[in-house]
Amino acid sequence: MASRFQFTIDATDGAARTGRISMLRGDIRTPAFMPVGTAATVKAMKPETVRATGADIILGNTYHLMLRPGAERVARLGGLHKFMNWDRPILTDSGGYQVMSLSDLRKLTEKGVEFRSHIDGSKHMLTPERSMEIQRLLGSDIVMAFDECPRADRPRDEIAASMEMSMRWAQRSRDGFDAGGEHAERSALFGIQQGALDQELRKISAEKLTDIGFDGYAIGGLAVGEGQEAMFATLDFAPGQLPQDRPRYLMGVGKPDDLVGAVERGVDMFDCVLPSRSGRNGQAFTWHGPLNLRNARFAEDTGPLDEKCACSVCATYSRAYLHHLQKSGEILGAMLMTEHNIAFYQQLMQGMRDAIGGGTFAAFAADFRRDYLGDAKQ
Repeated sequence: MASRFQFTIDATDGAARTGRISMLRGDIRTPAFMPVGTAATVKAMKPETVRATGADIILGNTYHLMLRPGAERVARLGGLHKFMNWDRPILTDSGGYQVMSLSDLRKLTEKGVEFRSHIDGSKHMLTPERSMEIQRLLGSDIVMAFDECPRADRPRDEIAASMEMSMRWAQRSRDGFDAGGEHAERSALFGIQQGALDQELRKISAEKLTDIGFDGYAIGGLAVGEGQEAMFATLDFAPGQLPQDRPRYLMGVGKPDDLVGAVERGVDMFDCVLPSRSGRNGQAFTWHGPLNLRNARFAEDTGPLDEKCACSVCATYSRAYLHHLQKSGEILGAMLMTEHNIAFYQQLMQGMRDAIGGGTFAAFAADFRRDYLGDAKQ
């Protein structure tokens, strides 16, 4: 029988690692990129198409699903996997970030966060215990601890106080998860390191999380406006503060060059809305940088989006046709562009896994940056 959760590192190359997470619903190859299925769907894609791109796991959003259609309803309908027809692992975030970023009316206390729904203004209370309950009702495979994510530009004492509260919430998340019965026996719980850009605060956070004990550890509080240089500077020390034998998940990242730089620094897992959101807005990611397919210069371009890409979109449709779909506002344009972008991200992850396994990651990263960043203004 497959294990509840097992992380194996198959090879390293510098700080970069490749391996796999084994769970009851299947293996997750690392480094892994998780397409974001906010409301039980990766926007503009069928689940079988997401899987065909090479995705081993997707992300669901606790905040959005608790508000609509409701976690209890999803549970009555057989759980999130059955509801959306995805039979492989699902990671659900805790909902804390969306509460902070989407709800104008909220009250933060030691107990949790009271907020009003951005949909209908109804009042809700989200606590570590309720977050664990919602994720259990959804049937998540990887559950995220409930935390607060302050802006990196806040005063240090505020960031420190927020981090300390998140660590207390991490213990409550651990306790709530462990009380989850059968779900706790089938799923995994990840803690979230906080501390913004501060090395000492992140060290304290990592030590507290390690003392509590989690199946994996996320690096939170980045990709919130601090810029790539500051993010990489933090990743120069943050992954190494976390247990070496557990997966490290960088939340909400990012652009293709962000992913390469983060893997270079020892990160194993990622999620981001960028490939799907960009696809819906006419931007395609390619090995030679991003392309804006709304640009008039593609109106009669009969070439594929990317000659190096192995996806069905690049094999079938021209840039000219995709340009036409974007300019016409056709739904098919969003579908095809999103499929390509998700497939490109998965090919990038596979390329990094192969390079790490072959001991050639430094050369892979250098070649990628030369080609991708050199033509990024296309």
